[in-house]
Amino acid sequence: MDRAVVEPDVDAVPGAKAERWVTHHHEVAAPSTAAYEFVWDLTEEAIGPFCTDVDGNVFLDFTSHVASSPLGYNNPTVRERMAALDLPSPTKIAGQSFYAGTGWPPEDSDLPGPTQLMDRLTELGSGYDLDTVFLSNSGAEAVENAIKICYDHRGGAGQAITFEGAFHGRTLGALSLNRSKAVHRRDFPEIPGVHAVPYCEDRTCTPESCSCGFFAGDGSRLRSMLDPDRGYVDPDDLAYLIIEPVQGEGGYRFPSEAFAEEIADVCETHDVLLIADEIQTGVGRTGEWWGSDHYPFEPDVIASAKALQVGATLSRREIFPEEKSRLSSTWGAGDVLAALQGAVTIDVIESEGLLRNAREKGDRLMGRLREADLADVDNVRGRGLLVAFDLPTKERRDAVIRAALERGLLTLGCGYRSIRLLPPLDVTEREIDLGAELLIEAVEAGE
Repeated sequence: MDRAVVEPDVDAVPGAKAERWVTHHHEVAAPSTAAYEFVWDLTEEAIGPFCTDVDGNVFLDFTSHVASSPLGYNNPTVRERMAALDLPSPTKIAGQSFYAGTGWPPEDSDLPGPTQLMDRLTELGSGYDLDTVFLSNSGAEAVENAIKICYDHRGGAGQAITFEGAFHGRTLGALSLNRSKAVHRRDFPEIPGVHAVPYCEDRTCTPESCSCGFFAGDGSRLRSMLDPDRGYVDPDDLAYLIIEPVQGEGGYRFPSEAFAEEIADVCETHDVLLIADEIQTGVGRTGEWWGSDHYPFEPDVIASAKALQVGATLSRREIFPEEKSRLSSTWGAGDVLAALQGAVTIDVIESEGLLRNAREKGDRLMGRLREADLADVDNVRGRGLLVAFDLPTKERRDAVIRAALERGLLTLGCGYRSIRLLPPLDVTEREIDLGAELLIEAVEAGE
């Protein structure tokens, strides 16, 4: 497959083989979410944003596996470094009980493993003085460990603050913080003492023009909640505030500068531990290493995953528990292959200037969608290659996703009526234009 010339080529979706595969899968799989009946064929050609399904259809993937494959398919540098590892057995060890050496010296190993991935992460977190990492398997685990270390550091403080529209994962602790869809939390027990405040829905708002309800009266709902005289949450009993720099599942909501400044000021005023959930926004997706880099608030803890192939909780050493058994996991820091991929992904983003590419290509994609002036498309927005737009209804949104799929373009829904686009960070100008054209066709097909 030649990335420079390949184009989507779709006969029928789902094809006969995909239908059979999905049917067989669900004979034993518990009910879960799936965007559509697309079945990637791992044995067939794929490169960059292009991949082949089990029926031989070729797709342009503008989902990057929900930002978890930031370099797309079969990135040559990643493939080369993985091949050099010569895949030992096991590739996954009990990483909290054993260390894995992947080459000498440990400070500059040719084949980075868990230790070197943690080195790279502390470099990326140095702007916030985050010098310590705990690796796990997933984003939900990264969030769980983030809230655990905050509860521990604050000496048993029992209150927490999340935001309306938030999504932080599906483990029980993370579920307690979700405020995006009722189905995520319904009938599950929850951590007590979690309070929610509105999340900014207008990225250009001021305190005077606020429409989400965050700003009210002479201040914000957050400031009033923590007011020593009038508030109902004692700042001394507040373990943490957790925020997505850009809400993902909640509809790709980009906060205003006024909102972010208020978060920063309140956290500084009351010495609040701020957790940034960077699972979707981190590692270059927004055109900076962290989504938080765009805003004035400074996280005390970052939860990261997806692009790293593993979960990671970053903070300062004094915030992590001193007792060894407070945090542990059989597989934490134990996935040698995933750690290699995560470390090399960081290297490729840095060496190939992909932060800049994300900014430039994201601007181009948003520009193409705005210039098309589509009647049904509203609120085109984004940072870097985190791009979204709204359609009038959920039904119209779903129809456009389906029409795009039939034309060979993979997209994702979010919020109630939004489509999100997450091309790989090394996406080319040709690929952006091709994706934009297919998407415009999909929207126009239903007008």
